[in-house]
Amino acid sequence: MLRKNINFSISERKLLLKFFDILFVFAGLIVMFYFFDFHYFKPEEANFYGYLFVLICYVLLFGQLFEMYNLQVANDKYQIFKNTLLTGFFTSLFYVFTPIITPVLPVNRLQILYLFLAITVSIYCWRFIYTQFVFSPLFFNKILIISSDKNFVADLIKTIKLKAPYNYIVGYSCPTALIGCTEKYLNNRDLDLKQLVEKNQINEIVVDGFQKNDLTNKFTQELIFLFKQGVTISNSENFMESIYKRIPESQLNENFYNHLNFNKNHQNKIYLTFHRLFDVVLSIIGICFLLISIPFIYVGNVFFNKGSLFYLQERVGKGGFLFKIIKFRTMVPGAEKNGAEWAQKNDARITKFGKFLRNTRLDEVPQFINILKGEMSVIGPRPERPEFVEALSKEHPFYTIRNVIKPGLTGWAQVEYPYASSKEEQYMKLRYDLYYMKERNLLLDFKIIIKTISTILFYRGN
Repeated sequence: MLRKNINFSISERKLLLKFFDILFVFAGLIVMFYFFDFHYFKPEEANFYGYLFVLICYVLLFGQLFEMYNLQVANDKYQIFKNTLLTGFFTSLFYVFTPIITPVLPVNRLQILYLFLAITVSIYCWRFIYTQFVFSPLFFNKILIISSDKNFVADLIKTIKLKAPYNYIVGYSCPTALIGCTEKYLNNRDLDLKQLVEKNQINEIVVDGFQKNDLTNKFTQELIFLFKQGVTISNSENFMESIYKRIPESQLNENFYNHLNFNKNHQNKIYLTFHRLFDVVLSIIGICFLLISIPFIYVGNVFFNKGSLFYLQERVGKGGFLFKIIKFRTMVPGAEKNGAEWAQKNDARITKFGKFLRNTRLDEVPQFINILKGEMSVIGPRPERPEFVEALSKEHPFYTIRNVIKPGLTGWAQVEYPYASSKEEQYMKLRYDLYYMKERNLLLDFKIIIKTISTILFYRGN
């Protein structure tokens, strides 16, 4: 059997972060209890484990909201320091002010500070250990790239460095070496895969164009042997999809049905019932928030927008049916006197107050009415205007596939890709929408909700 290095997959790294966050917080509470007279809740209390469970839930919830389990953030020392403070602060705040499920607010307010320090210092100590030791090449996923296309290799190496730094590239093999590339070039003419994998303890081999080019066919028998020995052999398209969480462009062709088999949850009655129930409950809460916020937004609109508060616009819904979407107006009156136009990122037609509404996503709040009516869902592809759908579907026939499900207030494309202001960018967002439709499940829905809240909290809306 081949020797393997110790490495952690994406899911294992996230689980590791969560597990030791909890463990270190528990250790921090014990230290505070024995050395700093921390008695907000004590181990001997009857409800101690219930209180501890609630605290753990808050730590994990706010950890998700403040991107503590985003692996790109987890290895950034500045980001993790800032987000640890935010997680500790909001966990302490919510914990103290939910006394029905947590201990009664202590008379000595110093106890709150102790709680905050126990959470924040403990988590940061663990994250320091993670960045110094766990996030190191010793525990990286070691990969080898084999391809006949040097451009693909260049793109993949760039992608891994940018989006998946927890992978370590042992080397790459293609017809000629890449100019300016620091990764090791391996000439395929005298390459011994078995020896290379054994020597470098490679975990995964990414193969581009397998069964389509001579380069990979040369290694077929060795790849089969390595596969039987437990080495992961990944198709380049699947590997890129796992990094970007979107459908590869190469799959959007006449053979798309080989790849785009939609998730069974599209017909799952239990999932769909829960989804609709979630829509109704959240839309009622959203409409209540809408009623409370209208007076404040009305005042801002009078002073800065100087026009109607709401506007209705025709959008394409499920099955291609048209409906009127409701939004707070964010543009100057007569913004589209020359016809429908894509909204640009720094569009001059958007007022200053409108920009605030867009960045905080407050302009979308009236759409909870559309959700309650069943025209939209909380989660799904964003509804587009008929003019844009017609233009996009002419160039990209697969665009209309997104209308198989209800459009959403938020969606996978919204939380994973910045604002789209052109046909090319809309086509890119389509690939994220199709990925959601392919992988649709409750866990992904929950992830979208959390990422949406994070987007609002970090003021990254568009």
